Amino acid sequence: MEKGLKVLMISSDRKILEEGSAVSERMKEYGALVEELHIVLLSDVRHGLKDKQLPNNVWVYTTHSYLNFLRPIDACRLGKKIVFDSKFVRGKSIITVQDPFECGWVGMRIKRKWRIPLEVQLHTDPFSPYFSGFLNSIRKTIARKVLHHADSIRVVTEGLKSKISKQLKIENSKLKILPIYVDKEKIENAPIKFDLHTHYPWHPWHFVLLAVSRLAPEKNLELALAVLALVRKRFPDTGLVIVGSGPEETSLKLKVKSLKLEDGVAFVGWQDDLSSFYKTADAFIQTSLFEGYGLSLVEAGLSGLPVVTTSVGIALELEHNRDAYIYPPSYPELLAQGVTDLIENSQKRENLGTNLKHTLEHKLLSKADYMAKIKENWEKTAVMINR
Repeated sequence: MEKGLKVLMISSDRKILEEGSAVSERMKEYGALVEELHIVLLSDVRHGLKDKQLPNNVWVYTTHSYLNFLRPIDACRLGKKIVFDSKFVRGKSIITVQDPFECGWVGMRIKRKWRIPLEVQLHTDPFSPYFSGFLNSIRKTIARKVLHHADSIRVVTEGLKSKISKQLKIENSKLKILPIYVDKEKIENAPIKFDLHTHYPWHPWHFVLLAVSRLAPEKNLELALAVLALVRKRFPDTGLVIVGSGPEETSLKLKVKSLKLEDGVAFVGWQDDLSSFYKTADAFIQTSLFEGYGLSLVEAGLSGLPVVTTSVGIALELEHNRDAYIYPPSYPELLAQGVTDLIENSQKRENLGTNLKHTLEHKLLSKADYMAKIKENWEKTAVMINR
């Protein structure tokens, strides 16, 4: 098929406008697959963002909303105008949204107006019992409606596909599995710039645990702290490096104090280059209550790190005791036992790290295959004009 597809994307990822970011570069690559890519970015006036044309055929339009709740309304208005002004034609156009929540609502409304097919991307698990709270209950309701109106739903794991199919009674033909693209070669070839064992000299740790995560409630990092407290009863020279930032940072630091772990935890904020963290830590720990995928776990695994994780996201497709130690999120004693076993058994560390790396390398797609699947799904979705 020659270039001729026009795509309207609805997103809230402001890194799209950050020159040189991985997200910005990915949008340019998507643009190379189609005739035109128009991106509506949900944003506030306070963000100070400006509309921008990326090289060639990719345009980014910001909503400049004055209030958070106006973002979807402004995006809907803007998206409808783009479809009209850019002469989107049924059969050669699609709408793709980067979540089934606010972005999904926008896409659904534009689909209703112009009868352009809708692809919904699903990177998290909104139907996990841990996806709770007032706002998330609203998002869950929106997601149910949006997913039922979608012509194609792109999920990142087999487990998520199965769950959506069973819980929402959505036919399998609508559900496509496409994991998040991970540049295996880049991770494997990235140089080591420092060693975590010596990089924080005020923490003379023999065994370094690594967590890479947004500091948010669903990431459940209090569990990682509880695990560390249990492990340090036997191995007091064990430390935890937490890479990330987020709304839970203050409460997590207070938890560190209450557990008397001040000399056992280092909060290092968000980092652009994680290679030295992944390649010089002794083990990786993930404690999320729910995940759609688990990108940091994949990056750790490709770096050769043994992993102790809760049973979420891609971990559900791994084999316990072969690829990783995998436990339910409500049992800190089990995760602590997993970490303790890795401290005591260097051969087990090596085996888990090697097996996980091998498993992931076979699961992940090359860049060419990934982009081909994106294009194929867009082309197939575009002709679904009678739904």
